[in-house]
Amino acid sequence: MIVGVGIDVVDVERFGQTLERTPGLLDRLFTAEERGLPLNSLAARFAAKEALAKALGAPVGLQWHDCTVRRGEDGRPHLQVTGTVEARADALGVHAMHISLSHDAGIASAVVVAEG
Repeated sequence: MIVGVGIDVVDVERFGQTLERTPGLLDRLFTAEERGLPLNSLAARFAAKEALAKALGAPVGLQWHDCTVRRGEDGRPHLQVTGTVEARADALGVHAMHISLSHDAGIASAVVVAEG
């Protein structure tokens, strides 16, 4: 059963400008593992975190660092959740999350489906 679906899009250039303009934002949004990635990948991961929050009902209190977007051995992205995000997913009965990322023509996008 689908518990929630979230989608988000990010203008990559604008996102990069925001990161440059706002000291500390990179550290607040991304885990240490994610921070060294190229801008397109960071924008897609930000979109994924936003899409995940939407799929979980966008509750107040989710922490950015409680979600890491990782690439599996097969090259496909997957979400690793801990803390506040894991607690919310558990409360909703989510047992699997599916994610798709894309970036092209200056836009990064992500879709997350939470399955219960």
